[in-house]
Amino acid sequence: MAHPTQIGFQNAASPIMEELLHFHDHSLMIVFLISTLVLYVITLMMTTPLTHTSTMDAQEVEMIWTILPAIILIMIALPSLRILYLMDEINNPLMTIKALGHQWYWSYEYTDYENLTFDSYMTQTESLKSGELRLLEVDHRMVVPMKSPIRVLVSAEDVLHSWAVPSLGIKTDAIPGRLNQTTFTTSHPGMFYGSEICGSNHSFMPIVVEATALTKFETWSSSMLL
Repeated sequence: MAHPTQIGFQNAASPIMEELLHFHDHSLMIVFLISTLVLYVITLMMTTPLTHTSTMDAQEVEMIWTILPAIILIMIALPSLRILYLMDEINNPLMTIKALGHQWYWSYEYTDYENLTFDSYMTQTESLKSGELRLLEVDHRMVVPMKSPIRVLVSAEDVLHSWAVPSLGIKTDAIPGRLNQTTFTTSHPGMFYGSEICGSNHSFMPIVVEATALTKFETWSSSMLL
């Protein structure tokens, strides 16, 4: 999860987020190299006398500065498209969960279980237990088994919301009358928090995804069905 004075991304908790972090580093390195080259050329032009002022044509140079940017764009586009298709790929999910946004809470329905539905409200400050986080904790977390593909169907009942969990690499719009879907696989157990804080009271409907071992998930689901 995020911590005070943090500048970078959260630690990856899913394979997709790991891919996104690698792509970020890849793109940042390209930007760094281009910036270094441009600054070097500017410095060179400012510190040396002008030469070749009468040159009217340089086809070799024009060819280089046409082909090189095209190659750089391809180096950025190919891994970006790969990740885009990976994010949209959904193969044999272990379970499907419906996430419905309301003013101002989330409701979850586990479609593979009969009557496993609950609302998730932000825990009020006076009700927080020791170690729980203010404005981030909820009364009912979305519990999932770790290392298992999970599909989430996202929609809203009233206004636009967004179901976003940065450490899982997920951000899906919740639109009334429309059903969007996303998928994720947690790589380790833990609790992962949402980030959507746009608009009035949107920051008071936090998202908490708890990834546990399959046996603990079965125990939790059985207790919720009682």
